[in-house]
Amino acid sequence: MAVGHLDTDSGPAVFAGLTELRPGRIVKARRADGRIAVYTVDKIKSYEKAHFPSQEVYGARGRPELRLITCGGSYDRRMGYSGNVVVFAHLTGIR
Repeated sequence: MAVGHLDTDSGPAVFAGLTELRPGRIVKARRADGRIAVYTVDKIKSYEKAHFPSQEVYGARGRPELRLITCGGSYDRRMGYSGNVVVFAHLTGIR
């Protein structure tokens, strides 16, 4: 799992392009051993904070999977974003 900001007061942040991912796209992550884990995106979902599905996002799975989480929904200067965007992906290779 990786959690990152969509934006900051000064502009785009690490997950600024996250909502542009589509099923079938590849996401790569460098592992602690220096190798690259390759994940294939399964789906991208948006959730209001009051209805965030913790078990679906954080629960155990029968295979190696990745979740990328950022803010989403509408933005209010005092309250922040109303929800979250979650990318669901599964491991398809190691290089």
